[in-house]
Amino acid sequence: MTPLALIESMPIIFITGGFAALLALILGLALGLFRELFKVEEDPLTGRIREALPGANCGGCGFPGCDGYAAAVAAGGDISLCTAGGKATADMLAEIMGAGVVELTALAAVCCCIGENGIAAKRGIYTGLESCRGAKIAGGTKFCLWGCIGFGDCVRVCKFDAITMGPGGLPVVDRTKCTGCKACAAECPQAVLRLVPRDQESTLTLCSNRNPLRAAIRKTCRLGCIKCGICVKTCPEQCIVIEDGIPVVDRAKCTACGACEEKCPTRVVRVLRGLPVEPAAASR
Repeated sequence: MTPLALIESMPIIFITGGFAALLALILGLALGLFRELFKVEEDPLTGRIREALPGANCGGCGFPGCDGYAAAVAAGGDISLCTAGGKATADMLAEIMGAGVVELTALAAVCCCIGENGIAAKRGIYTGLESCRGAKIAGGTKFCLWGCIGFGDCVRVCKFDAITMGPGGLPVVDRTKCTGCKACAAECPQAVLRLVPRDQESTLTLCSNRNPLRAAIRKTCRLGCIKCGICVKTCPEQCIVIEDGIPVVDRAKCTACGACEEKCPTRVVRVLRGLPVEPAAASR
């Protein structure tokens, strides 16, 4: 563009710029007016509750974020559902709501599979989408149809950096960071991540193989539960039953005496003593 043409176009540029600025001013004033006209006043109680919550928006309470839970508590809902905040948050909510002392059991996730690399037989080289859900649609990566697939979907959804993938290809949970929000358990397509009391001794079966055929189990995983029932017979409290092929412990009766762990031939029935069971350690 020549200098003369540029000079001639200047009025148009100024007019266009002025019109755009005026339009922006009008729209800004209109939006401000509409916001004031249709503003919904927040309940002061809901605001106080929201400030007491940790703001993780993890969904562990079962509500869509901390705002949803704050509204529910203000309406008289359960004050003990914030897993991220734990007892400290529950106590603050109790004070705000004028409720009594809240007793909470802190939970943490545990991987109920010890079929790490070299223990569980693989189907072959998997070349599809590196996602547990995607691999499950394709038939999984291991011959055990119930074991951990190992692509770390649980790691990606954990908002507290509490899960890492161990060297054996299984998730390892750091109980000092885990809040028991259940996000990993909800994401796992194999349902091998389960919640147990974080600070208490508890007995758990670290296998999810439901195949009733003992020979087939041994071919797919060297440490799979072989359904021998020794744990049931050994338990002095008679608190173990076989459900869907898996030993299930009644925690209300279990004393964590360790008799079942001692007698289990594949060491899949374990007593968790306040620390996460790392797959590498469990397989030794």
